Amino acid sequence: MEIIERSLIQNQMVEEREVVTSTNRSFIEANTTQVNLSHLKNECIIPVFSKDNESTISHYEFVHKTRQVVKDLFPEFNVAEPNIRTSHMIKGRIPSAIGKPAKDLKDFEKTLYYERCAFIIEIPEVTEIVNGNALALSVGGVRAYNQENLYSKKSPEKFKLFVGFKNMVCTNLCISTDGLADQVRVTSVNQLSEAVEGLLRAYNREDHLSVMKRMADYNLTESQFAHLIGKLRMYQFMDKYDQQQHFSISLNDSQINTVVKNYYQCPNFKCKGDGTINLWKLYNLFTEANKSSYIDNNFERNVHAYDLINHLVNSLHSGSPNWFLQH
Repeated sequence: MEIIERSLIQNQMVEEREVVTSTNRSFIEANTTQVNLSHLKNECIIPVFSKDNESTISHYEFVHKTRQVVKDLFPEFNVAEPNIRTSHMIKGRIPSAIGKPAKDLKDFEKTLYYERCAFIIEIPEVTEIVNGNALALSVGGVRAYNQENLYSKKSPEKFKLFVGFKNMVCTNLCISTDGLADQVRVTSVNQLSEAVEGLLRAYNREDHLSVMKRMADYNLTESQFAHLIGKLRMYQFMDKYDQQQHFSISLNDSQINTVVKNYYQCPNFKCKGDGTINLWKLYNLFTEANKSSYIDNNFERNVHAYDLINHLVNSLHSGSPNWFLQH
């Protein structure tokens, strides 16, 4: 397999530069459908705030504007077409089709939009190697209309943005705490553009890479891994006060099962023959399991995995006790 996966689309030239598309393999697997920008622009309606009929910022505007900002800030590189995943389709029909049987509806009489949308945009030429894996610099975002009060007047709208890397071996996202802006609130596309630019300019790529490379320097034994999995399961059933005494966990029971399964079976990140596993591989087992998270909490859980692994790294480095590892 090549270090960097690329696919050219239709030999099309845009602004005299070659256009590449993000790898088609899904960066999220939970009940989502892949769509393209043209579909969002031409075939989806735009919800409004019902009390004043003011338009929301559409998924198309969000993705398109983000890609524009990325291209402006990285003019020397090709910027891939976005990989867009949507969920929770909201169907409707035009007024003239009221009362018409669904089987008789013509395409132009149907309307739709997606309640939730997530996307990533790769910059494939900005690639780094961590523990033998090629990582492509990536930018993305999430929009979930279910988090808006569309029954009110127009108000600041919520968006989530990230900048980080995508592991080209498995399409796992690698997002640091500083690379996620999960409380972006704007009232216009211009403000959204400023938020994207601000995140990209503030992101320290070298620091993020340094932290991830450090993960590979530390290992868990089979016994420590088993103890960690046990504590992850225990955490979910503890009362809130006891949970607050420990590092927070966001993976659910099914995802923890996936981590254990891949500890033995993942072709890229499974344990060694003696059961030991370095924390870079464990991190990728967590981010792989996180692909089953829904769009509206996927990025946060990805960052929680990053923070948890670094919590373990810091304990192993300092030799300090850690509730997840100690007997």
